[in-house]
Amino acid sequence: MALSISQETLRDILKPSNSVLVVWDAHRALYNAIFNRDEFLKALNTVIEAARRVKVPVVFTRITPYPRGFEPPTVKLMQWRGGFKSEDMELVVKPQEGDLVIDKNTWSIFVGTNFELLLRNSGRSTVVFTGIATEIGVETSARHAYALGFIPVIVSDAVSSGNREAHERSLQNMRAFFPVLTSSDLAKLWV
Repeated sequence: MALSISQETLRDILKPSNSVLVVWDAHRALYNAIFNRDEFLKALNTVIEAARRVKVPVVFTRITPYPRGFEPPTVKLMQWRGGFKSEDMELVVKPQEGDLVIDKNTWSIFVGTNFELLLRNSGRSTVVFTGIATEIGVETSARHAYALGFIPVIVSDAVSSGNREAHERSLQNMRAFFPVLTSSDLAKLWV
């Protein structure tokens, strides 16, 4: 069952002065593995352009490997971590001056970073999520945001995954708890 929310409430939640846009792990290696590259990139650019137009801060995340010898025990489960070439780790959309870039090592934007502090310092409570992968870092961070008292909003066509079924299942899970809308719907609200 999808969350029922009025347009008036959605417009209030998504006030530019109350919002921040997260572009989660849009690395070339991950982008090359998703099932809908062209549609995803078009939607992502639509959202980023809309955010910049109305002065919503844009925050890019980057996967940052742990220093050798300081890896958590969980690295044994994810052997690919840190196995990318440097060009694979480039972001497919380049941050611009004034954008924030957060290096992180976990599946939550709130673990091991100062993102929560930045949100609280800025007085912003709505976190709009885009990026890769829907069922991993996007959903984990959205749930964590909600647990911390922030309002996560998911842009359905500006998130993606290498696993279409997992992507769809994750969107269905999140629709029960968070606003989920398309890039064009968000762009209409951010005018």
